[in-house]
Parts: sequence; C-alpha cells; structure tokens
Amino acid sequence: MGQLNSMDLPEQGGHLRTDTQADKPSKSLWWLWVLIIAGIVVGVWYFRGVRTPSEAANPSAPAAAGRGRGGAGGSGMGSFSVPVIVAAARQGDLPIYFNGLGTVTAFNTVTVRSRVDGQLINVSFREGQYVHEGDLLAQVDPRPFEVQLEQAQGQLTKDQAQRKDAEANLERYKLLFKEGVIPQQQLDTQAALVGQFDGAIKSDQSQIDNAKLQLTYSRITAPISGRVGLRLVDSGNIVHANDTTGIVVITQLQPIAVLFSLPQDQLPQVITKLRAGVQLNVEAYDRDDTTKIAAGKLLTIDNQIDPTTGTYKLKSIFNNSDNALFPNQFVNVHLLVDTMRNLTI
Repeated sequence: MGQLNSMDLPEQGGHLRTDTQADKPSKSLWWLWVLIIAGIVVGVWYFRGVRTPSEAANPSAPAAAGRGRGGAGGSGMGSFSVPVIVAAARQGDLPIYFNGLGTVTAFNTVTVRSRVDGQLINVSFREGQYVHEGDLLAQVDPRPFEVQLEQAQGQLTKDQAQRKDAEANLERYKLLFKEGVIPQQQLDTQAALVGQFDGAIKSDQSQIDNAKLQLTYSRITAPISGRVGLRLVDSGNIVHANDTTGIVVITQLQPIAVLFSLPQDQLPQVITKLRAGVQLNVEAYDRDDTTKIAAGKLLTIDNQIDPTTGTYKLKSIFNNSDNALFPNQFVNVHLLVDTMRNLTI
C-alpha cells in the first residue's frame, strides 16, 4: 500500500474537499464584478438626471459649472442648481395706506308707522323692494276721514251763509242808526255777530284742513328712498298712531357709510391732509382682505379718541350703486393717505 499524503487527509472533525467547493471563490468574484458594473450604470444615470436644462443643451457646461459651483476639482455638490428669481427695477409710485376694521352703516333707517288710527286695508310693497321717497306703501281705511271732511265743509257752508245774513242786517242797522231808529248798542251787537261768524268760518276752515291732513295720512308713503325690509303688519289689522312696532323698516343704501377705526398715532397725518383740503380715497375689502368691494371717499372724523382702545373713528361714504355694501357688514378699510412719486420699485 502506498503512503497517504497529509494534504489528502481531512482535518479533524472535517470532511474531504470536493471539486465543487474549490470553484466557489471564482463564482463569488463574478458576482462582485456584476455589482460594481451596476453601481457604475446607476451613477451615470443619476448624474445625467440631475443636470440643469442649460447643461443638457450645452455638453461643455457641466465641467465649467462644476468648477464654478463645486470649487477646485468640481466636486459632486456642484451638480445641484439653486433657482434665483430676478426682476427688473422700474420707476413708479408707491401708495401709503392706513388699514382698519369697519362696519357698513346706513345713512338713514326709518321705521314706517301709521299716523292715524284705522284698519289697514292694503299693503302695496313687496318685501325687499327698493322704493323711492313718496311711493305708496300701505293704505288705512280713508272713509272715516272723508266723512269728517264732509262735515267740516258742511259746517263752513252753514257759517258762511249765516255770516252773509248777519252782514246784510248790519248794513240795514247802520241806516236805521243814522235815522235814529235803533240805539248804538243794537248796532254794536250786530257787528259783533258778524265777527263771531268770521271766527266760526276760520274754525271751520281749520277743521277742513285737519280732515284733509288726516285723509292724507291714511295713505302711508315712503319717507325716504331705500330698501324695505320684512313686513311687520299684515293687511286687515287695526293700526294706531302710537304703535311702536311700525309697518316696515326702510334702509337707505345709496349712498351708504362705513365707520372704521384707526390708531391715534395715525391721526396727525389724516388731520393734516383734511386741513389742506385733500379728498382722501377709501377702499373697502371683504372679511379676508383679498377682494375689493367698493371705493369711496373719507367724509369726516370723530371729535374724540376712545381712551380704552387708543383709536379714533372715521366715517366714509360710498355711492354703492351696485348694492355691494350691506348695513352691518364687516369690511377691511384701506385709507389712502399719501403717494410717493417716482420711486425705484
């Protein structure tokens, strides 16, 4: 038997090596090369993806850009671009505004009430309707007032006839007195009777005027132009001159006012402009202060500062032709106090 080589013997507790086990190192090296090549491909793809459009259009740009941004050697950080917004300077005007919080307020608000007692027989307006001054809103039953007018006119006719008779008798008494037929006292009494009828005629005329006035009051008309609200009394109800509820409320919307407040530190600039006769423009914006609602003028300022808030009140006026502003509406107010001309902006 030949001798066994020590290389052919297995180690203690081990096994004999086979040809397959001897090939494993070569396969591991093959997978390592695959991973290296894949990493190179991914790196090239990433580099091309992060280039700027100008670098993609000009192949020579990356090297120069890398040197400029990454410093010497063009480090990898130079491949990232930072966006910069550039705007051209120009000459223009810069407005200066004082901003405050305001509330829309109607110039006039009227509760329409009946001025006579009677039954409401007709309501002529529609809720929410825009009415003009003098438009008929409602009608109180006019018949009682027509009767009073006729009575006063009848009494006037009667007193005028009696006065005419008394005056004719007075002329006859004057002739009789000249002839000495009647005494002076009788003549004076007849003259006084004529004067009484003159007074009665004046009283009758005043009764007629009052009856006509009451008849006019039975027609309830709009005292101002504006928008009517909801009806407060329905047709058929008895209304009185002392009713506190009224029939309807009319709110004037054109023009309309906006009350707003500003800090007291801004008061001197506003007063200076007003004393110089400058008409200051006012703009009203919505609650978010993003949408302009209307444009108007500053009307006046209050005569005192509120010590609790350190602010003063201002009142502005708006035409409100499109009814964009509504009473008690909350708005943001921008008061244009000055404009800086020919600035570089």
